[in-house]
Order: sequence, then structure tokens, then C-alpha cells
Amino acid sequence: MQEIAKILIVFGVILLIAGFLIGLIGRVPFLGKLPGDIYIQKKNFSFYLPLATSLLLSILISLILRIWPRR
Repeated sequence: MQEIAKILIVFGVILLIAGFLIGLIGRVPFLGKLPGDIYIQKKNFSFYLPLATSLLLSILISLILRIWPRR
């Protein structure tokens, strides 16, 4: 039972950190408006595909996880 409690605490901390990061992402002025992002707007339709932003975030997360010490 204690193992389940530890797992739930870890997931809670991960969700808390993810929520904090999502809140910060909205305040970064250039994020979401990079040259490789696709934005199409028509009369009653809009489409947004953040290709460059997704690639940049993926590279940053990969570098952070590679540097992070492992046990």
C-alpha cells in the first residue's frame, strides 16, 4: 500500500510541475510564433500547427533529461 502512495505522490508532483510550466509558456513572447509554425486563418476556420515550437521544446527537454543525473 505504501508503494502506491509513493507512486501517487510522484505523479502529483509531476502534474504540479507540468501545470506550472504550462502557465509559464504562455508568458514567453516568442514561443508559439516561431517561423516554422503553421497558422492558417480563413473566414470560419483557423488552423494552428506549432511545428518549430514543438521541435524546440523537444530538443530542450531531451537535453535537460540527458544532463539530469541518473541513479
